[in-house]
Amino acid sequence: MASFQTTHRRLESKVVIITGGASGIGASSATLFWEHGAFVVIADIRDELGQALVGKLGKRASYVHCDVSKEGDISSLVDTTVAKHGKLDVMYNNAGVVDRPWSSILESIKADMDRVVGVNLYGAFYGAKHAARVMVPRRGGCILFTTSSCTAISGFASHPYMASKCAIVGMAKSLAGELGQHGIRVNCISPHAVAGTRISSEMKGLEGMPAEASKEALGEMGNLKGQVLEPESIAQAALFLASDEANYVSGLNLLVDGGFSVVNPSLMIAAMGMGHPRQ
Repeated sequence: MASFQTTHRRLESKVVIITGGASGIGASSATLFWEHGAFVVIADIRDELGQALVGKLGKRASYVHCDVSKEGDISSLVDTTVAKHGKLDVMYNNAGVVDRPWSSILESIKADMDRVVGVNLYGAFYGAKHAARVMVPRRGGCILFTTSSCTAISGFASHPYMASKCAIVGMAKSLAGELGQHGIRVNCISPHAVAGTRISSEMKGLEGMPAEASKEALGEMGNLKGQVLEPESIAQAALFLASDEANYVSGLNLLVDGGFSVVNPSLMIAAMGMGHPRQ
């Protein structure tokens, strides 16, 4: 059941699709959106996890098997949602995969690029296309994408993964320009390494590490000390962008990274090494 009760439900009666909604960021977002009054359609390829989540949430939640790399699955997902609920207010394109921990371009292979781009970029493209198909006639709606802090800083993601996420940000900006004419907002949420997700568990240096040790390591690696980024924090960011509180926010790539991408620690490290501690 819901983890807490909300007094102000920010998505009351809105219809939301969340791809990759069976676990991690997607499941946290589905739960939080449901708590705020939304009708939530969870889309994933992991049927047992998706159906289990629907069982916990109960009414206003449903599950649809969907492989986002297949346009037919996305088209059917949107049509099924509209047939059941009569509309689509929010399309959250969250599904994503990672190929491998960071590797050299010399080690990258076409199969990695095909898989990552097929899910991350094509899935986002199909989701936006078919969401727009039903949102444009209603002249309103919200399209969201989960991207990554690697869209702002390099060095910790594979080349195929980074290419796919940067492409989504570019596509979102283009969509914000076109779809704004129809009252549709388009935004990205770019998390840094999120504890407890498959992507963070496959980061270089964290492979095979126990959950608590991995969480502690992520905290040490982060810029904002005393905090560890968890799926619930990304869900809160998505809730804001999906809600009417962000009714004039479009074309944004919202970095949820504790300031990691704007800080270069090299100078501080060098200064401390020369006997000048951080002030």
